[in-house]
Amino acid sequence: MLRSTFTPILTAFPSKAKTPRNYSNTIIAAITNPTQPVRQNASMENMLLQQHTPTSAYLHLPFCRKRCHYCDFPIVALGSSSPYGDDDPRIINYIDFLCREIKATSIPSDNKSPLETVFFGGGTPSLVPPRLVSLVMETLDAKFGVCSDAEISIEMDPGTFDAKKLKDLMKLGVNRVSLGVQAFQEELLRSCGRAHGLQEIHEAIDIVGWCGVENWSVDLISSLPHQKPHMWEQSLSLTIQAKPTHVSVYDLQVEQDTKFASLYTAGEFPLPSENQAADFYRMASEMLRDAGYEHYEISSYCKSGYQCKHNYTYWVNKPFYAFGLGSASYLNGLRFSRPRKLKDYMGYVQNLENGLVNCCPDSKVDAQDVAMDVVMLSLRTAKGLDLKSFGKAFGSSTILSLCEVYKPHIASGHIICLDEQRRDISPEEFSSLLSEGNKINEVLAYIRLSDPDGFLLSNELISLAFNVLAP
Repeated sequence: MLRSTFTPILTAFPSKAKTPRNYSNTIIAAITNPTQPVRQNASMENMLLQQHTPTSAYLHLPFCRKRCHYCDFPIVALGSSSPYGDDDPRIINYIDFLCREIKATSIPSDNKSPLETVFFGGGTPSLVPPRLVSLVMETLDAKFGVCSDAEISIEMDPGTFDAKKLKDLMKLGVNRVSLGVQAFQEELLRSCGRAHGLQEIHEAIDIVGWCGVENWSVDLISSLPHQKPHMWEQSLSLTIQAKPTHVSVYDLQVEQDTKFASLYTAGEFPLPSENQAADFYRMASEMLRDAGYEHYEISSYCKSGYQCKHNYTYWVNKPFYAFGLGSASYLNGLRFSRPRKLKDYMGYVQNLENGLVNCCPDSKVDAQDVAMDVVMLSLRTAKGLDLKSFGKAFGSSTILSLCEVYKPHIASGHIICLDEQRRDISPEEFSSLLSEGNKINEVLAYIRLSDPDGFLLSNELISLAFNVLAP
């Protein structure tokens, strides 16, 4: 369970999605003939105004049995066994502050819209008793309203729930489960400090099936220490056999201040080399697509109709609420992060109640930041960047500059061009259109990264765009 590596969005994503590594030898730090800096205009302001009412909420439930060796998220380790059962005062107290934060949050629009997606992330949310999850849901409904057909997701780890707990959560409206499997090899689970074993994984999969959860996801991590290609192939095969409707595949990144950081160096044994890690990514893309999964986002695969609606809110840069320790919301075009330490978070909630802080600031939005977010998030998806909308918001000259810098990567097949009907535009046709100046703006409607090789170069390709947008 890892996160995006791009700094502009790093503190903003409550979901644990991570961009594949940059597999090129260098990141190009500058480009020739840079465009003029992106400037705010009326179209961009209109775009943000249309987004003012969030319909998604992320809730951070930080409790875990132990900290995994790769994890640098804000968590509270409860220990392998709690003497309190379902009445752990640490959880009860936190849920009280979480509900207080929800109640004290101002709504950034006169037109309140009910929530269409709710996501309980962590941590290990399945450690929280259903009656306390119910309190959070009731508080959300009283504050914002929750649609009757809302997608309500919860992250669950093997070994932390039984059929009764899952059924109780389903009665509260939970209709999507994200199962933190990570690997199907006992030795890999031990090496990364997971609290569960292989038997608990199979039991959890059986419970999800027995309870009739239709919409569920499996999380896997590649590039773990001592992970071999046959191990990764086995994990993918067993995942496909389990028939989840969604699969998330994350490439391990060694984060500072984690146990892994004290033991390993990225790209060096026993971690896979960058070439081996790229092969893992290619294997996942090929096997999952062959099994009927749509690769709709850089780390996400789904059966038809089972995209994670909540996470797609992030990819299309829509606003969202976020509540809880270390979470970050996106409101009024601005990202706002909450404290990562529990004591500081509780102080933040008290200040919010007293009107001393505002999590929905009405400050001036920086056009460059918005443009970079849109490019980075759009290029994570199979749909890609909508150039028509982007040009209206940030200027047609910006589109021309992006086309110029991407020309060699379009020729190499790492970037694919499409017209308004989403038909491919060949590299030769692209070059011809580009030579005619404004003709490119008339015909070219989308650009997207190829799968898998374009996605593997995503860091470099997005960095090139950043240098265009903010030279």
